[in-house]
Amino acid sequence: MTQRIFAFVFARGGSKGLPGKNIKDLGGLPLLAHGIRLAQGMNRVDRVFVSTDDAQIAAVAKQYGAEVIDRPAVLATDTASEWMAWQHAIAHVRTLGLDFDVFLSLPATSPLRNAQDVGNCLDALQDDVDVVITVTPSARSPYFNMVRTDAAGLAHVVLGTTEFERRQDVPPVYDITTVAYAARPDFILTHERLFEGRVRPVVVPKERAVDIDDDYDFKMAQALLDA
Repeated sequence: MTQRIFAFVFARGGSKGLPGKNIKDLGGLPLLAHGIRLAQGMNRVDRVFVSTDDAQIAAVAKQYGAEVIDRPAVLATDTASEWMAWQHAIAHVRTLGLDFDVFLSLPATSPLRNAQDVGNCLDALQDDVDVVITVTPSARSPYFNMVRTDAAGLAHVVLGTTEFERRQDVPPVYDITTVAYAARPDFILTHERLFEGRVRPVVVPKERAVDIDDDYDFKMAQALLDA
């Protein structure tokens, strides 16, 4: 059965780590246009939306052929929940009389993803799964080389345990990335957070999982694009 897939790019205007990052030129395209273009090039994706509170971002989104959702200012602050922005976007689309089966989020800050990464996420959203996230192998393990400090300033292993004596025996751990998220719209609307559901991870290579938060990340992404 064919499923209607709507892609969403969430891009607010108030970035402090790298002001104006969502429309900053990366490899000849505004940052958010990378996600728009990728979604438009996938036959499986039916429509592409950009949710934003910013007029400049909205103008760029329209320039590249995306449909714009006006995000309320209260959902675009530093402390605002991305989940609530997801809920707002889904509710808005439904008020337009549009129904769809799969919600696909392609954050503007992960421009190095490719169509295979996104397709793998869509394929992983089976009947026994509520949400698909992307992950990359973590460089540090909480079983051995991640520590926390106590009130006295002394260090303790985050997951201190005697269960594993050798590094080779610990289970693999992963970092969540912002490459893509796929979910059922009704799950998002009826729950308050991602991990309330059945979550399946899709592994993405580290070189395609750069998440741009500041100038260093931006330069790293540019270097990888140029390589």
